[in-house]
Amino acid sequence: MPAAITRVRDLSFPELLRQIAATRLNVDYGAATLRVGSSIPAFVRVFHLVYGGFHARPTDAEFAEYHIQLKKGRGIRSVLRRQSRFLIDGVEPFEPFAAEGALPLFEWGVNWCFGQRANQYVLLHAGALALDDRAVIMAAPPGSGKGTLAAALMLRGSRLLSDEFGVLRPETGDLIPMLKPVALKNQSVEVIRSFSEDAVIGPLFTGTRKGDVAHLAPNDASVDAVHRPAQPKLVLFPTYESGARLDARRLPGEEAFARLAFNSFNYHLLGPVGFEAIARVIESCPAYHIRYSQFDEAIEWVQSRLEEGDAEA
Repeated sequence: MPAAITRVRDLSFPELLRQIAATRLNVDYGAATLRVGSSIPAFVRVFHLVYGGFHARPTDAEFAEYHIQLKKGRGIRSVLRRQSRFLIDGVEPFEPFAAEGALPLFEWGVNWCFGQRANQYVLLHAGALALDDRAVIMAAPPGSGKGTLAAALMLRGSRLLSDEFGVLRPETGDLIPMLKPVALKNQSVEVIRSFSEDAVIGPLFTGTRKGDVAHLAPNDASVDAVHRPAQPKLVLFPTYESGARLDARRLPGEEAFARLAFNSFNYHLLGPVGFEAIARVIESCPAYHIRYSQFDEAIEWVQSRLEEGDAEA
């Protein structure tokens, strides 16, 4: 029989703190593996919660593409106005955050590293979820409610691949997970907290550079499928509008292509590779703009098309 999975939440807090302080824990996001080190107890405590479902993988288990450390401020900053510092391979690319903002710094830092380095993939600025192996790509600008809808879909049975990166393999055309906690911003925190009693949400970090932020833990089903790809079947450009009735408008191919390419981190770097990969997605997937206000209504619309296997139905 296979060995039982040890999840991060199965470790006691002292044991997790010991492992991370010694840089002895790997985090498997699917598209990348990260080795994390930190001696900041407040960071480790929140990590224990929002990464609770992730497999606790010792550093000798596998190679890690990214080596991240969160360190305390130096000099007087270690005592007065305490700070947290993000380092990738020993390099500090950002200004320090306040000590209590260590988790948001970690999350944004990992996103930055992946967006800068993972150019073997087409990186869409999009949420990606799947039913079985049929995936929806949800691309939209900040403030559209994309992350909130991704969180709600996961809490209603869809498998979360990412709320931030649609990681498209150009050679195969499928999506692979880049699974991280979902960053909920401002009003969406309480919206998701009241939406499902299964939502595991970390503390609220107020007054960050992106407003008030809290992090929703991925569920165990999404974590356990972190190496399971999915085939794009639907492209969605969602907009949340208070009081709006659900309205879905099919987009012509050229408009959908332009929107999806615009919502890519590295399309301009990849040239023909990016063009061909996104063109194949648009050729094989109908694309819609939907306006909604009721999550259950939007979820039913999305999941019904994925379940049918024919998003045009």
